[in-house]
Amino acid sequence: MKRQLCLILYATLSLVAGARVSAHHSFTATYFDGKKTTIEGEVVQFQYRNPHSFLYVAMKDEKGEPQRWAIEWGASGQLRNQNVTIDTVKPGDHVVVTGDPSRTPGELKLRMRTITRPSDGWKWGAEVD
Repeated sequence: MKRQLCLILYATLSLVAGARVSAHHSFTATYFDGKKTTIEGEVVQFQYRNPHSFLYVAMKDEKGEPQRWAIEWGASGQLRNQNVTIDTVKPGDHVVVTGDPSRTPGELKLRMRTITRPSDGWKWGAEVD
């Protein structure tokens, strides 16, 4: 009986470990799809990674208080296919970003829709109404 239980447990663990799990969160559960927010500031950090890259932008609000926004972008492979590499956006770059704001009140987070670097005219994304 003990041996049979061990075999069942081993088989179950093997199946679970070998199975590819495809879990993903819903963007519409995290962000207001269709509500557009625009921010403008300096890039602090660009995390070029999977499953999503993040761009961090520092700016000042209307009262002059510093803010740090987290902008969720595509996976590194997806961005690479769109000619965005780890060196495309660097700390210190002045950028204008539009995106869908977070559903969590007060959270300084966007889902990237467009980004522009005015210094050289570089742009990514398409405007979504």
